Amino acid sequence: MQTSAALNRIQPSATLAMTSRVLDLKRQGIDVIGLGAGEPDFDTPDFVKEAAIEAIRKGQTKYTNVDGTAELKEAIVAKYQRDNGLVYTTAQISVNSGGKHTLFNAFCATIDPGDEVIVPAPYWVSYPDVVEFAGGKPVFVSAGAEQNYKLKPEQLEAAITPRTKWVVLNSPSNPTGAAYSEAELKALGEVLERHPHVLIYADDMYEHILYDGFEFCTIAQVCPSLYDRTLTANGVSKAYAMTGWRIGYAGGPGWLIKAMGKLQSQSTSNPCSISQAASVAALNGDQSFLKERVAAFQGRRDLVVSMLNQINGMHCPRPEGAFYVYPEFSQLIGKTTPKGMLIDSDEAMINYLLDDARVAAVHGAAFGFSPALRISYATSDAILTEACGRIQEACAALR
Repeated sequence: MQTSAALNRIQPSATLAMTSRVLDLKRQGIDVIGLGAGEPDFDTPDFVKEAAIEAIRKGQTKYTNVDGTAELKEAIVAKYQRDNGLVYTTAQISVNSGGKHTLFNAFCATIDPGDEVIVPAPYWVSYPDVVEFAGGKPVFVSAGAEQNYKLKPEQLEAAITPRTKWVVLNSPSNPTGAAYSEAELKALGEVLERHPHVLIYADDMYEHILYDGFEFCTIAQVCPSLYDRTLTANGVSKAYAMTGWRIGYAGGPGWLIKAMGKLQSQSTSNPCSISQAASVAALNGDQSFLKERVAAFQGRRDLVVSMLNQINGMHCPRPEGAFYVYPEFSQLIGKTTPKGMLIDSDEAMINYLLDDARVAAVHGAAFGFSPALRISYATSDAILTEACGRIQEACAALR
């Protein structure tokens, strides 16, 4: 007995694997600080919870439309208009069981064998694997710390071929927190305008988590000529601390939304009806709580960036958004731990930090750019201070 060729083309999620490893250690009573999970430590807002409870009481526990209730689609239409100046009809909206499901539907509904998808690296772990599962070929374009982890127009131009089907733009980024300015998006848009066969996947999941007054924008907003071939994807997981509710959504051309719905009708069918009711409340409700949470995240970012940059051999850029840092440590490669283990890769580094410092991060190779670590600072100042102190001590012990 064996699994399918499609399944064999992908790997388990490295971020989820590290989270599982941390949970196992904690169940054994081991003091481990987990900085691997991409999940806010804040709770879902009370008004969102109450909307879910009320939906249950009203008996909203039946099947809904395959790709979302009318009420939620209307709330998403209003959100895009309010926040992004993008005008969609409900027929241009897809509601899915999380942002990963949106990505899966879009790529599996459009990619044929041999189609290419441009993926700037570092990248979210799921992008290349979903491309591979669909039979496509991920084309990686390296965007390192020296260019603030952002794709340059000339790199995009060089990567496009007649087989290019999609380009992925994630801003703010998972794993780096880097965000594209309006000018940077316009420059990329000018390239894409010359290649009308290329679709754009704009992953805006961290839209509301931005610092230092950075103004968010998305490519269909700043380049209206690309509107008809851009899928603008988002969700409630990060801003509203609703990761477990599993609601992602997207706005895009009607033909693509219809194709995604066709696939969804034969896979998951509708997202959870209660989660959809809660998401209506999240999108339509008072958004003022976001400012307080973003301010907390910004303080944590500053704490972590400061402490990591005190480590000789580690360089941690200061991200514009999300709740991750992505420090590179090429100067530490080749050093040896007190127990004699050679640090010859970022995977060796995360194993050293987990085994000796009891701090869990995710290795950069999982995101396509090494040697580096992804560290999530979606936890308290006290925990972050302790974790970064342990990392400092562990790195100082290398010889």
